[in-house]
Amino acid sequence: MTLTPKLTPLIAAGLLLAAPAFAQEAAPEPTQEERQAQSRVTEVQGPEPRLVQTPEGQPPSDATVLFDGSSLEGWESVDGGDAAWTIEDGALHVGRGTGDIRTTENFCDVQLHVEWRSPPNDEGHDSQDRGNSGVFLQERYEVQVLDSHENPTYANGQAGSIYKQHLPLVNASREPGEWQSYDIIFQAPVFADDGALRRPAHLTVLHNGVVVQNHAQLQGATEWIGYPSYEAHDCAPIRLQDHDADVSFRNIWVRPM
Repeated sequence: MTLTPKLTPLIAAGLLLAAPAFAQEAAPEPTQEERQAQSRVTEVQGPEPRLVQTPEGQPPSDATVLFDGSSLEGWESVDGGDAAWTIEDGALHVGRGTGDIRTTENFCDVQLHVEWRSPPNDEGHDSQDRGNSGVFLQERYEVQVLDSHENPTYANGQAGSIYKQHLPLVNASREPGEWQSYDIIFQAPVFADDGALRRPAHLTVLHNGVVVQNHAQLQGATEWIGYPSYEAHDCAPIRLQDHDADVSFRNIWVRPM
């Protein structure tokens, strides 16, 4: 290779590299068959996911319907006996003063859909006295139900909160008297044989289609007074709270996972 006099000082100073005597030969492009073979390395051939039908406006085909507007079959009072709440126009209404109700079936990890409605604030209530109820997973872990439309209260006690543990990411509340929805993904806690906690519970909650809890880790069972803690338990019912307010529910279904 012949260098011009002007380039020789630059190369000597390390500012310009001389071209190699022999260019490195480029690797050949893989053929289409070779590319397809390479792609199959990361393909999983089975098992096939089972088919779930999802008709619009209806529960998934593999869901357990807990309330369809017609009866309280599958529910009971937490105090024993039949659930004393009432059904009117396809909606389940809290029986004020009759106590909480729960499913007769036990659940662990679930996807839960529930629609609820707080009453009009015609009695001048505010804070925790407006449309208060709750959805309890395994009878212990509460997602708060409350009329939180223009109703200030403590942040981890408003609608969409994991009561007194995690405040919601946003306030997605509609006006009182309008139907609202919760879509809840619950991962139950896991305990060792000796009762020690191996994995805490986690909750994801969509309020009216908006994520308000994103895989939130629970510190233990819901407590009104004191701090949450865990106590070993098995699968348990889903529970709805009578908090002496005229809250209504409808379209409740669950998918064990």
